[in-house]
Amino acid sequence: MAKLYYRYGAMGSGKSIDLLKVAYNYEERNQKTILFTAGIDDRFGTGKITTRIGISKEALVFFHDTNIFEVVKNYLYRADCVLVDEAQFLTQKQTRELSDIVDELDIPVICYGLRADFQNHFFEGSKSLMEIADKIEEIKTICECGAKATVNMRMINGKATDVGEQILIGGNDSYKSVCRKCYKKYIQESKNS
Repeated sequence: MAKLYYRYGAMGSGKSIDLLKVAYNYEERNQKTILFTAGIDDRFGTGKITTRIGISKEALVFFHDTNIFEVVKNYLYRADCVLVDEAQFLTQKQTRELSDIVDELDIPVICYGLRADFQNHFFEGSKSLMEIADKIEEIKTICECGAKATVNMRMINGKATDVGEQILIGGNDSYKSVCRKCYKKYIQESKNS
């Protein structure tokens, strides 16, 4: 029986490499996957899932108006698994479409993304997946202090900030994964300077 999975973590936790490992495992067994990534994320080129260590794979691109269910249902082949990177950028409607892929087409769907933005607010896609996923797993990473990193801290000109738009695209130069305690410390230091 197919299931809808949501695997989330802070930036730098290895979500994309985990997704590519899962795709490889399916393909090694002569099973077919369909990979999706957000059109808004063009750090490494549009339509590519790329890890920080440089491994990449082509993927279909989704935008806010993409009907993911229809894409999968009418694809060139029947997939054995659907994998979604940058799932935080899905709309609530699209997360429901993913559940339809599981429930109506009997294809497992595994989504990877961030839980929350730099202000610790849920992204629409993450919130919706937390509500409806059959299984939720955290992919852990650590803060510079050694504690579990749970916050994606935005850095502007080398200083932490908790102000600005929600869009969270950037590498280690723009965002840093930290624990809640360090996040509060860095934000306070930035406000005091």
